Amino acid sequence: MYKYLLLNTVFILFAASKFAYRRPSVSRKYWLSLIGVLLMTAVFDSLIIAADIVRYNPGHILGITIGSAPIEDFAYVIAAFLLIPALWGNDRSQSFQAKPTGEHE
Repeated sequence: MYKYLLLNTVFILFAASKFAYRRPSVSRKYWLSLIGVLLMTAVFDSLIIAADIVRYNPGHILGITIGSAPIEDFAYVIAAFLLIPALWGNDRSQSFQAKPTGEHE
């Protein structure tokens, strides 16, 4: 059974539902950051797997990898990127954009 896939599906569905409900305003930099963190996840997960720090039971994963990292590892990054802006503020119209240094509410 694919335990990681099942667990990841629950997290992704929860995060995606919060993101869809809140509809946060995200910038191009947000999406570029997601791509950057996914790339870093592929590199560093591959390194810790190659160093034999982490092992995965082949019966619990799909077997699809990016580098050496199983595809399931990327779900946590995606869930975090969906949840953070969705939970950032209580106002649905609030933008998820950094304020210039020196500006405070």
